[in-house]
Amino acid sequence: MVSAAPFVPANLPLPDLYARVSHHIPPMEWPILAGDIEAILALKRDHNAVILAHNYQTPEIFHTVADIVGDSLALAREAAATDADIIVVAGVHFMAETAKLLNPNKTVLIPDSAAGCSLAESITAEDVRQLRARHPGVPVVTYVNTSAAVKAESDVCCTSGNAKKVIESLGVPRVIMLPDEFLAQNTAAQVPGIEIITWAGHCEVHELFTADDIRSVRESYPGVVVLAHPEAPPEVVAEADFAGSTAGMVDFVGEKRPARVALVTECSMSDNVAVQYPEVEFVRPCNLCPHMKQITLPKIRRALEQRQYEVTIDPALAERARVAVERMLAVR
Repeated sequence: MVSAAPFVPANLPLPDLYARVSHHIPPMEWPILAGDIEAILALKRDHNAVILAHNYQTPEIFHTVADIVGDSLALAREAAATDADIIVVAGVHFMAETAKLLNPNKTVLIPDSAAGCSLAESITAEDVRQLRARHPGVPVVTYVNTSAAVKAESDVCCTSGNAKKVIESLGVPRVIMLPDEFLAQNTAAQVPGIEIITWAGHCEVHELFTADDIRSVRESYPGVVVLAHPEAPPEVVAEADFAGSTAGMVDFVGEKRPARVALVTECSMSDNVAVQYPEVEFVRPCNLCPHMKQITLPKIRRALEQRQYEVTIDPALAERARVAVERMLAVR
């Protein structure tokens, strides 16, 4: 079934942009949002700024003001390539730090300095040093969902989209993989013969999903195709039809075009992908990320107007952390 074209009432501001989000935002709310959107678009032009938005951002950010969208790996790669003078990261703090690592001479802003991450906060640089002492000579693979200080203690970074390739590229029988325990366990199942030492860090969004949740979705929505994120527990991944990064989920929907799909991840993910594939029915067994939701249009506007919440990293620490990120980007 092909969905009808979105209805856009006459006299709405920015009608082309509204058409992208009309299934999620009522017409009466749009004029309030449109004022900030118009201001942000003008500020970007005036200051040679770009906005990077993670897949978990709300549709009014993701589909109207963002220049570059995607998962952590895609944002890291695009951040390294941008020629903008100012980078605004509509995401959480570790993503803004990664953008700064790859653009040390550019201004990087995060619209809310309190937009953190439970996973990034689950481990410190001292924790990594202690692990190295307990496992001498074992390389440390660190998820990008970590602070720059933790990255600086690591050999190479990875994302949920390239963890398997990064680990295999090391050519060793044993690695330390930090900090997401479930991502490490799910990756270990893909690399038989390589021992993975884990850390007990979890994403507060994905750790809440259970295998019973997936079975319940299948019972309620016959024929649904279930896509899980590898930050979910292994028993959840085992119940899914596919597991992959948010970019992997988007690619799956685009290639397979299932009639009905459930994305077992953060809520806004389904909202954003549904805009691209309106003919697909999206079931939403989702959990909200309170940190991602700290980012709003008014805060993005204020960041650009006031150069608010600039991200800075100690140069010596940044140099070490940058090596780990660049090694990750070199793995194809």
